[in-house]
Amino acid sequence: MHPDKPASTSTAPATTPLPRIAWLLGIAGLWPQLACVVLVFDQKTRFMALSAGYFYAALIFSFLGGLWWGLAVANPRAPKWLYAAAVVPSLLAFSSGIPWMIGARWPAPSLVVLAIGLVAALLVDLRLNKLGIMPVAMLRLRLLLSAGLGVMTLMLAVL
Repeated sequence: MHPDKPASTSTAPATTPLPRIAWLLGIAGLWPQLACVVLVFDQKTRFMALSAGYFYAALIFSFLGGLWWGLAVANPRAPKWLYAAAVVPSLLAFSSGIPWMIGARWPAPSLVVLAIGLVAALLVDLRLNKLGIMPVAMLRLRLLLSAGLGVMTLMLAVL
């Protein structure tokens, strides 16, 4: 190993593509939010679409934290800040529901918080890739999924 080059801790080369099933199921994971965006235009399904879209974005955002936690635990070179970053999505998702819990204005502000969180999470993903903790192929899928879910969640907030 060259002393100036960090050792790779990934079990697969950074250029190894993700299995096709990962792409298919990842993209299928955008369908529930897309359905909510479509259903929000009908007054009969509007509240259900907003509620379901909020909860789906919160669940996926929390799932993202779990992904980071798993990457941190699986990689001894993972920076310690990753553990803290991994709990932020769940805490933010939970706290974004407080307005609904107390009867305050909801869901637009909560949807905006989640949309910003989903897109901002890409900064963590980019850093993990730069550190050699998240493979390039995984980063590509993460970019597509977070951007897609973030944009659709923001659409729900403004429609």
